[in-house]
Amino acid sequence: MKRMPASEFALKREVEYGSPEQNERVRLIIEEVRQDGDAALRKFAKQFDRADVSDLRVAEAEIEAAYRQVDDEFLTAIREAAVNIRRFHEKQLRTSWMDLQPDGSILGQVMRPLRRVGLYVPGGKAAYPSSVLMNAIPAQVAGVPEIVMVTPPATAGIEGINPHILVAAAEAGVREIYRVGGAQAVAALAYGTDSIAPVDKIVGPGNIYVALAKRYVFGAVDIDSIAGPSEIVVLADESADAAYVAADLLSQAEHDEMASAILITPSEALAEAVQAEVQRQLAELPRREIAGQSVRDYGAILTVGSLEEGVDAVNRLAPEHLEILTREPFQYLSKIENAGAIFLGPYSSEPVGDYFAGPNHVLPTNGTARFSSPLNVDHFMKKSSVIYYSKEALLRDGDKIIALARHEGLEAHARAIEIRLQKEGDSRG
Repeated sequence: MKRMPASEFALKREVEYGSPEQNERVRLIIEEVRQDGDAALRKFAKQFDRADVSDLRVAEAEIEAAYRQVDDEFLTAIREAAVNIRRFHEKQLRTSWMDLQPDGSILGQVMRPLRRVGLYVPGGKAAYPSSVLMNAIPAQVAGVPEIVMVTPPATAGIEGINPHILVAAAEAGVREIYRVGGAQAVAALAYGTDSIAPVDKIVGPGNIYVALAKRYVFGAVDIDSIAGPSEIVVLADESADAAYVAADLLSQAEHDEMASAILITPSEALAEAVQAEVQRQLAELPRREIAGQSVRDYGAILTVGSLEEGVDAVNRLAPEHLEILTREPFQYLSKIENAGAIFLGPYSSEPVGDYFAGPNHVLPTNGTARFSSPLNVDHFMKKSSVIYYSKEALLRDGDKIIALARHEGLEAHARAIEIRLQKEGDSRG
C-alpha cells in the first residue's frame, strides 16, 4: 500500500463510460430486443450464456426445489437478515400530507409507490443473495405491487439459476423471475417483450454491458445508479487494532482489482502495523490475487497531523464505506459530510452492514456520496403535489400571478387567471 501525507493524495478513478465498441454493441442488443422481443432474448442467451432457454420464466417448482439445495445455516441467516433489513427500511416510510390554509386553500403532497420495478441480479461468480434482499425489500416496504427479477441462465445451480439467489428472492417476496441477463435483460425490463412486461425502474448491479444498458434506457425508465468499484476508508487513531483495520481494508479489496481501500491516521505506529498486517493477511486470502492488485493500485495509507485533518480528507474522498475506529468515534460523526455508510467503533466491521444489520449496502461510489444517498424506500416512491386554491386566494394573488406570467411572455398563462378574475366581478383586470 502506498504511504503518503493525505494532502498529496487523490483517488484518480474515472467513471466507466465504456469503449465506443461496447456502447455500439449495447445499442444493437437493445434495439434487437425492442424489435424481436423473446426471440432476441433466446438468441442472446445461446450466444452469450451458451444456454438453450425455452421457458424464460422460472417456474414455481424450480423455486421450491432451490430450497432443497441450500443448507439450514444459510436459510436461517438470510431470513434473519431480511427481518433486520425490513425493520430498518420501514422506519424510512413517509406519508402523504395536506396543509389547510386559513383562506380555505389546500396544499399538499401525495406519496405513491412505483407500480412495477425490475431487479437485475448478476450470475456466476458475482451471484450475491444479500444484494437481492437489499434491492427487493425497500421496494416491497414502499408498497411496489410488482417486483420482477432477471438473472442470467448460465450460472451454477438448478436449471442454470443459482439456488441461493432463488431462495433469497423468494424470502424477499419476489416470485416473478426470468432467466435472462446482460444488456438484453435491461432492454426487456425497459421496453417489454411478449413474456416480460415493462417496468418503471431498474435497480441492481451488473457488468459493464449492464451498466451501459442502464445508462442507455434511462429516461424510458428510471434507474438506481451506475455503480463503480467498491471503496472503504478507515479513519483511525493509535487506539485502533491493526489486525481489525487490515481485515476491514481487505474485505473491500477482495471485491475486484479496482476496489479502493484507504487508511487515514495521525499515528505512524498504526500505519506501520497496518501495512505489515495487510501483507500478512493478504497471503492467506483465497482471493489474494484480486485483493493484492487492488491494494497495489488503489490502496493507500494516508498520514495526517490530527483527526480533524483526517475528517477533512474523508469529506474530500466521499467514500462509499467509512469506518471510524477512534477512542471516541461518535465525537466525529457530526463532522462527516460525505459518506455512503458510516461504521462506528471496533465491532462495527463493514461486513456487518453488507449482510445483516439492516441499512442498505447499495451505496454511492466514485465520490458521489457528495450528493447521493444509499438505496432507500424513497427510491421506489414518487410524489405528486396537490393544489386546491380557494376563490379568496385567487382574488388575492391573481394580479401577482398575471404579472409574473406576462413578465415571462406567456400571455395565455396570464389570461387563464385574468378570465377568472373578470368572471368573479373583479374590476382590477
